[in-house]
Amino acid sequence: MSRPLRIDIDLSALRANVQRVRTLAPGCKILAMVKANAYGHGLIPIAYTLADQVEGLGVACLEEAKLLRQAGIQQKIVLMEGFFSQEELRSVSELELDTVIHTAQQFRTILQGPVSKPLSLWLKINTGMNRLGFAPELVSEIWSNLTACSWVQTLYLMTHFSSADLLDKTTTLDQMQYFISSTHRLNAQRSCANSAAIIAWPQTHADWVRPGLILYGVSPFAKTLAQDYQLKPVMTIRSKIITIIQVRAGDCIGYGATWTAPSDQRVGIVAIGYGDGYPYTVQQGAKVLLNDQHVPLLGTVSMDMIAIDLKTQPQAKVGDSVILWGKGLPIETVAQATQRSTYELLCGINRGQLIRTYIKETSR
Repeated sequence: MSRPLRIDIDLSALRANVQRVRTLAPGCKILAMVKANAYGHGLIPIAYTLADQVEGLGVACLEEAKLLRQAGIQQKIVLMEGFFSQEELRSVSELELDTVIHTAQQFRTILQGPVSKPLSLWLKINTGMNRLGFAPELVSEIWSNLTACSWVQTLYLMTHFSSADLLDKTTTLDQMQYFISSTHRLNAQRSCANSAAIIAWPQTHADWVRPGLILYGVSPFAKTLAQDYQLKPVMTIRSKIITIIQVRAGDCIGYGATWTAPSDQRVGIVAIGYGDGYPYTVQQGAKVLLNDQHVPLLGTVSMDMIAIDLKTQPQAKVGDSVILWGKGLPIETVAQATQRSTYELLCGINRGQLIRTYIKETSR
């Protein structure tokens, strides 16, 4: 028997979350974020599922886009960081990709000469994120030059919010107003709203929304759960108890001897650790789900094992399934116990160590 660690991907939950985005942002087109291996969920199967559900897919780089085209995905694909050289721009054209443009170098490269197929460009404007994008005062001139290029077929306008998950700040509305004032004379479809803005700031929805985290059934807000927004977890990480040991009062568990048994008891050893992407920083007492009951971790996380408390599980046995996060145990609660973000947990899974099972439809 192979190591009993696996990742379950619930594609029906993914579809349900897409429909939830449709409800939250009616009339908007969806540019679904599948970058970073679809937030750890598996680029190709997620893209296949989304292909007939959304209007476009967002990736971080040309390599991801090539994988999708090679897999037969014909959907609109947008390079969210844009291209990095003239050679990459040629590939963008040949593969019929869309690309974000946000630097003067990219702008100059586009103006240098025709490409094999017309370009679709997303002109990114920096309204306060101060990461990528052109200054608003430069937009009109850049727009005029790009629209004069016969090889530029379509232009979109976009920006990115820095604080859409902070509901007590006006930053998002300030950025939106800045975006509107700098683009109101330009005739183009617009995209502004990320996951948090889709839920909390309907004024920002524009023509295209760009969901990421909420597609995968995770809340973008601190101290809330996906279920609070009628979202369903797509990823469930599970393993099994591989052995059960009996410890005596005063015995310590794991590296550093950070936990001491207060009494004689049984301890379960589960096949998962930081080498698989389970966070080393998890705090003492963080929970896993065993036989539909939350039980605490004991001691520190090892490279490929953890210890769990079986005091409340006298019937637990070797081979019992343990859920680390997902269905029945929200990833948000695990993130809180690790002082890491849900993004890190999802993207940090070492998929090469996992048995991957993709479930097309499940009942919930």
